[in-house]
Amino acid sequence: MKKILIVGFLLAVGLMTVACPDRKSIADIEANPSKYQNKEVVVAGVVRDAYGINVPFSKVRGGIYKIDDGTGSIWVFTEKGVPSKGTEVGVKGKLQSGMNWNGKNYGLGIIETDRKFRTK
Repeated sequence: MKKILIVGFLLAVGLMTVACPDRKSIADIEANPSKYQNKEVVVAGVVRDAYGINVPFSKVRGGIYKIDDGTGSIWVFTEKGVPSKGTEVGVKGKLQSGMNWNGKNYGLGIIETDRKFRTK
């Protein structure tokens, strides 16, 4: 019984580590975007610019924000609320090129699937 629990635990940990992509620097992504195109990436940095919409009591929200990790910056597209400038965030999402929002082309960007805020 103990052996089954240990094997189950090791299998679960192994699956979680395989499912989570490694954090990349924005410079690495910009240097070779075709390597990461349509793949899930994880980046972290500080929000430098943000544009969004949020209509209270409705599902209308979303926008775009730029994060900077010290090696470069990249636009992140979200269907959630947009974080404030200066906020430290970690973002997981799919890398896309030719991203458009509100009639403007932002080039290379990440479509956000998950976001974490740094706690102090």
